[in-house]
Amino acid sequence: MNLKVETSNFLNDLERVAAVRREIADRLSNIATAINQSELAGAEASGKLGLETDSADINLASKNLRQGVFRLLVLGDMKRGKSTFLNALIGENLLPSDVNPCTALLTILRYGSEKKVTVYFNDGKNPKELDFKSFKQNYTIDPAEAKRLEEEKKPAFPDIDCAVVEYPLPLLEKGIEIVDSPGLNDTEARNELSLGYINNCHAILFVLRATQPCTMGERRYLENYIKNRGLSIFFLINAWDQVRESLIDPDDYEELAEAEGKLRRVFQANLAEYCLTEGHDIYDERVFAITSIKALRLRIKNPDADLAGTGFPEFMAALNTFLTQERAISELRPARTLARQISARVREAVGRRLPLLDRDVNELKEKINSVEPEFKKLTQIRDEFQQEIIGVRDSKSRAIADSFRAYVLNLENTFETDFLRYQPELRFLDFFSQDKREAFEASLRRAFEQYINDKLAAWTLTAEQEMNSAFSQLSKSAANYGASYTKVTEKITEKLTGQKISAAVNNSKEDNSPTWAKWAMGLFSLTSGNLAGVAMAGAGFDWKNILLNLITVLSVSTIFASFTGIVLGPLYLALLGMGVGVLQADGAHKQLVKAAKKELVKYLPQVAQEQWQPIHDAVKECFDVYGREVGDRMNDDINSRKAELDNLLQQKESREINCQAESERLKKLEADVSAQSQSIESLYQGFLASAK
Repeated sequence: MNLKVETSNFLNDLERVAAVRREIADRLSNIATAINQSELAGAEASGKLGLETDSADINLASKNLRQGVFRLLVLGDMKRGKSTFLNALIGENLLPSDVNPCTALLTILRYGSEKKVTVYFNDGKNPKELDFKSFKQNYTIDPAEAKRLEEEKKPAFPDIDCAVVEYPLPLLEKGIEIVDSPGLNDTEARNELSLGYINNCHAILFVLRATQPCTMGERRYLENYIKNRGLSIFFLINAWDQVRESLIDPDDYEELAEAEGKLRRVFQANLAEYCLTEGHDIYDERVFAITSIKALRLRIKNPDADLAGTGFPEFMAALNTFLTQERAISELRPARTLARQISARVREAVGRRLPLLDRDVNELKEKINSVEPEFKKLTQIRDEFQQEIIGVRDSKSRAIADSFRAYVLNLENTFETDFLRYQPELRFLDFFSQDKREAFEASLRRAFEQYINDKLAAWTLTAEQEMNSAFSQLSKSAANYGASYTKVTEKITEKLTGQKISAAVNNSKEDNSPTWAKWAMGLFSLTSGNLAGVAMAGAGFDWKNILLNLITVLSVSTIFASFTGIVLGPLYLALLGMGVGVLQADGAHKQLVKAAKKELVKYLPQVAQEQWQPIHDAVKECFDVYGREVGDRMNDDINSRKAELDNLLQQKESREINCQAESERLKKLEADVSAQSQSIESLYQGFLASAK
């Protein structure tokens, strides 16, 4: 097995996914074009069918699918060889490995016809384009300066959001985009920056180092920021060749096998819990021992070099399977769902219009008046669902805010046990030395920052689970309301036409739900996020990003400022009161924690109270955004159905309609949309078959 074969297969499979994306996007676009042309013609004939919202949805879905990429987020501590790994992956020494993570330049690598770097700012300035040489010169700092800035908790480039590297590489051209994050042990603020990108990525490549198996910082990060969040993670144990180099006798294969076996057991003990999917153990499909520097050297000398023994062929094969099968299917399925929905909507509208073409004005008015009770039922269903959303909103926003308050107040009970592992390693006597006081205070501040961020992350996981439960409940309600709504719309059609024209696709409640209900159920997304200036499609209602922005980002700085205010004056006096003898004793660590706790508990009620309202409002806003979108979509559907009838009536009142020509035009619309939808279905089913 060599990387040429694996990369070739990977590129071919990526191209196959990209081709299916393009084909489905084209057919979605064809549906939108057919609808738009028909509505334009209908305005001069029997009137529009009220399909403007459906056309806009299809157009946006087509655009999102056409722009789709597989986005990979690279995480890892400093000095784990992330840049070397990425250079080996793309086959060129492209990313500067000497850019210190303290620059906080989160780098996005994507395809571009020309080599260039664009730096994006967070202070409102326009992005700036650079060549690679200028990028390295302007955004690389001396290691000593980087260390000083880190100790002072100052970013090297505070006005920089991220850098986008564009490069004409085949891997990137086929739809791969890579987000290279700063090191995990850089600063907690930049850890949060990396976390902000997690929800916008398809998979995480977590880089570890064989000679430093699962450090405390890595375990802390995985425990607090990765565990139980439903993320797809590949663990890459880099520098595996250094295991042999560390042996007294590198040629002793028994000693090597023993050392490697021991390391593998250590990694498995620490990583196994992150490699479970719905109860299935996929450790062998997610954890890979690699040698990036060897792979990079081989590929620089010969792009077609055999990379057997570097771990890259095995990793590439697993990544290939994951992206081009699992992720691709989950991405294509919503487009197929939307196409089927729009086809049914057009068939229903045409089926309603055709029998009404030869009705006279008075008869048509009578028919329209007869369905007024049904339209009132539709608005009643809308209002009932809106009230349920409001009820869930009020209940969950208060419950989640209350849970935060209780969580914060409970920190007092576990602080002595929890904080022991965060304490600085400096000698406590340094606290009384004027020359070393600053370093001690900085170290203690960092310890509190880590402690607070970890505790907040643990609580946000609870909040996520509560939100998941709430939206799962609303999804089921949307399905039920959608079923009731469909029965009413079918009744409207039956009363208008004298015959039952079902919009049903099949017996599935999901398939037969109206478009607004499908959106509310999370079956497809028409929302767009933003990653370095480029729109991307989300997956269902994107409440996680809203929650991340409105809770995590909002609260961390305030909570941290409140808590870490305790570590200077009051704590200094408390330590001074212990006496030097106490600080030299074996119980010095516990004494420090007790002193810190004494000051900490003074602030807990204040923090709990101050943060209750912001968290309550953040959660409330999540549901308000959801409720507004659902309400708008339901209103659009109701209004378009009314407009469909009003348009026909207005046309009949103003001109004579050529019923035969209109019948042919409408039947052609239905046939064209149905054909495109069936083509999408065939493409989707064909892709499913090829992915097996």
